[in-house]
Amino acid sequence: MAEQDWREAVAEVWQLFRETSAEIKETSAQIKELKDRFQETDMKFQETDKRINQVTGLFTSQWGKMIEALVQPNALKLFQERGIEVHRVYRRAESQRNGQTMELDLLLENDRQVVVVEVKSTLRVADVQEFVDDLGQLMDFFPRYQDYEVYGAVAGLEMVEEADRYAYRQGLFVLGVVGEGLIRIKNDQNFRPRDWGSTKG
Repeated sequence: MAEQDWREAVAEVWQLFRETSAEIKETSAQIKELKDRFQETDMKFQETDKRINQVTGLFTSQWGKMIEALVQPNALKLFQERGIEVHRVYRRAESQRNGQTMELDLLLENDRQVVVVEVKSTLRVADVQEFVDDLGQLMDFFPRYQDYEVYGAVAGLEMVEEADRYAYRQGLFVLGVVGEGLIRIKNDQNFRPRDWGSTKG
């Protein structure tokens, strides 16, 4: 190959290399731009998810507060009608023992009986079981009720998975919304509540 031809061939290779290099840089820039867009979109999705979770949490919390507001004013009367003469009501009763905490949504009492009420916007079987477990440990956190008759109740705006039937079988009172925002005990007159007091069965 003549030197002139060799130089031209080398020049063509370098020109091709420069063009290819430029294309690679342009493609890299496009990929980076796409990656940046994807990251920005992903961040927006994450922010949206965060906001949705916050709104959902707020929504659930507000429903929970609403059902508590419906239950509390009527709770004493409802249980008095069932022969449990409670006359004091406490919201958010809390006890801490050995680094652990137990919080009760509503606690109704007289001098010998206490009714513990768990309130949920949506009541599920798992909620009922967790509450049953808590009742089993109640005396560890609230030993002052050691010699009391202790009854449990669950209240829900919505009850799924037949959680109300499950609660009934566990010996719990079931409070539900009927009519226009009225709270009623759903258990029939044949129901016999379980006494969760430590000295009872």
